[in-house]
Amino acid sequence: MELKYLHTLKTILNSGNYLKAAERLGYTQSTVTFQMQQLEQELSLQLFEKIGRRMVLTQAGRDILPIVDDILQSVDRLAAHGKELSQMGGTLKMAMPETLLTYRMQPVLKVFREAAPGVMLSMRSLNCYAIRDQITSGEVDIGVHYDVGGYGKTIVTEKIGEHKTAFIVPPGLSDTDRDFTTPHQRKNTCLIYSDPDSISYKIISRYLADRDIIMTGAMELGSTEALKRSVASGLGVALVHGFTVEDEVKTGALQILPLPLEQKTVSVMVTYHKNKWISPAMELFIRLAREHCISTTTCN
Repeated sequence: MELKYLHTLKTILNSGNYLKAAERLGYTQSTVTFQMQQLEQELSLQLFEKIGRRMVLTQAGRDILPIVDDILQSVDRLAAHGKELSQMGGTLKMAMPETLLTYRMQPVLKVFREAAPGVMLSMRSLNCYAIRDQITSGEVDIGVHYDVGGYGKTIVTEKIGEHKTAFIVPPGLSDTDRDFTTPHQRKNTCLIYSDPDSISYKIISRYLADRDIIMTGAMELGSTEALKRSVASGLGVALVHGFTVEDEVKTGALQILPLPLEQKTVSVMVTYHKNKWISPAMELFIRLAREHCISTTTCN
């Protein structure tokens, strides 16, 4: 049995169909099809069935998947045996939200690259709920994200820090426009957010709903930088992770308005699948992320 057939099997699961798997692997689609036919023939099993546009594992395929994972992880362990970290290769697949990637993890990534230059970092910037799902499915090795719960028994979690949220407003607002505590208001203000599934948006939406404060407008932006600039220019207000606006608050471009939020802090988690082999590269990254959050005051 060819090991590359097992790698192809996992790639199909991660990408959803033969065509995308072929693109990731640099194969033709016919090559992927041939490999799966050969694997099914050798195992005397039907591994996939097509549901819509996705190739989904049959029950037989699900039954053997833990064995496939064990084989591939054993090969990885064998390849890493006796090697120094600086000599190691392979790919470390990670996922984290834009804010952590941009504002918190850059020093960690820099030190990691210096310590393990041969390891290719495959980085995905995703919503925290999507990261949790991809850890569950095995699509990524490590997740660094905000605590969204719902991990079940298959995900190992470690809290590596926490930080405060910040309700940011443009400078110069009147007392009336700054009042977000009095209940039953209809405010002629736009609520700006980067992602409707983000932790910060869920917190502020719940806060406003509990107090029956209705905003007259909403603006969804895909970038934290665009969000900050929009608030600074007077387009609206937003709840963000506090560490993302430290510079703007210092210069006076943005102001933080204290709110009696029930959830004032957000936890930062490192997660991985319980069956994942903790390679030296994974162990290094987790240690660096943990040490960085402990030593950085804005994460505590």
